[in-house]
Amino acid sequence: MATSVSASHPCISSITNCSIPSSSSSSSSSSWKVSSSRVKWQRRSYCRAMVQIQTGAPAAYAKEMERLSAKESLLLAFKDAGEFEGLVSGKTTEYQRIDVNERITGLERLNPTPRPTTSPFLEGRWKFEWFGPGSLGLFAARVIFENFPSSLANLSKMDVFIKDGNAKITANTTFLNSIESSVILSTKLTVEGPLRMKEEYVEGILVSPTVLENRVPEQLKGALGQAVNVLQQLPVPLRDALSNGLKVPLSGSFQRLFMISYLDEEILIIRNTSGIPEVLTKIEATPSPLGDSNPGYES
Repeated sequence: MATSVSASHPCISSITNCSIPSSSSSSSSSSWKVSSSRVKWQRRSYCRAMVQIQTGAPAAYAKEMERLSAKESLLLAFKDAGEFEGLVSGKTTEYQRIDVNERITGLERLNPTPRPTTSPFLEGRWKFEWFGPGSLGLFAARVIFENFPSSLANLSKMDVFIKDGNAKITANTTFLNSIESSVILSTKLTVEGPLRMKEEYVEGILVSPTVLENRVPEQLKGALGQAVNVLQQLPVPLRDALSNGLKVPLSGSFQRLFMISYLDEEILIIRNTSGIPEVLTKIEATPSPLGDSNPGYES
């Protein structure tokens, strides 16, 4: 005859009744020892699982709060460093640079996107907030500021639009605070791994300048009017070519590898082969289907 014992430990809701044999048989006693040890093992395993479930949610919440705090800290560091204008004009101090880089590193270790190169978050329009020495953005800024005083020429902003494996980088410049122009670089993006991508430059376009007449200084209005008259007298094909922008083919001339070290719906951080970071913030998202937007890489 067997006696019924209930496993009533609070952690064990799924282990109910287990059968205990009578003590009249030594073989039955041996079976009970095995059964008893098995129940104890199940109890310990179930309790550990319950502890993990109960502590998992608060741990995930704490990590998410840490990530959001790190994002806010980085954005505040950009403001303290003078934002984009302070960076490209060379006014950012060494202390501000190391402070920003420290906060970049702190955010990277909390990256919530394990496969950023195929994430739909990657697509959209991004604004450059930060780039280090050796980057294309800082090189363009130095060309302008080393050859022209800030009152004459200024790199006002840079952004990139990413869609379907292609990117368009736009650098906007202002001359004499009244003439706006931009340079557009078209590139092709190739996925080479969950973090790594290759960027190949395809074409460069020098967009025809736009004159903001209400900002033109009085002493330059006469010269500007003469320049406009000269342009109007050019042959139509040449005039149309200038109005559509000067295109320069770049295929096969330049490419680079970079790694995405952080990506979410608002911030993108990439590093080139020298480890120099570039930080961008999203200003416009693009509709994208759920799942990987670029299936070109399979692990």
